[in-house]
Amino acid sequence: MTKSPKSLTGLAAADKVVISSTLRQPYAWPNTTVLSGDLVEVVSELKRTATKPIRTLGSVSLCRSLMDAGLVDRFRVVIFPVITGRTGTDRIYDGYSDFALDLVESRVFDNRTQLLEYVPRRLDAPLKR
Repeated sequence: MTKSPKSLTGLAAADKVVISSTLRQPYAWPNTTVLSGDLVEVVSELKRTATKPIRTLGSVSLCRSLMDAGLVDRFRVVIFPVITGRTGTDRIYDGYSDFALDLVESRVFDNRTQLLEYVPRRLDAPLKR
């Protein structure tokens, strides 16, 4: 049973663009457009033509590629107040180029979770302390 567009909420209701050379219709998510081709070229064109902000969710490798290509205008970091010393695994920013992050906005949700929004600035050399 498919839901009518008016009954969709959250991510299901949002327009989504996925860049993939393997996905085929029917797509698992409603309101999804699939584009293929070179990631940098596709996102560059989206930035030129988009009427709404473009956001990514959850893909570390995608964000790394877009940062390296200079296509990221804002970088959001969400801090969840949990320490995963024994159960944590990989450091998520391994493999990224070096960037300074200039804070432009911050918010606190539920008196714990913080959203920090930065403008990235590529570094040619390590920051001096």
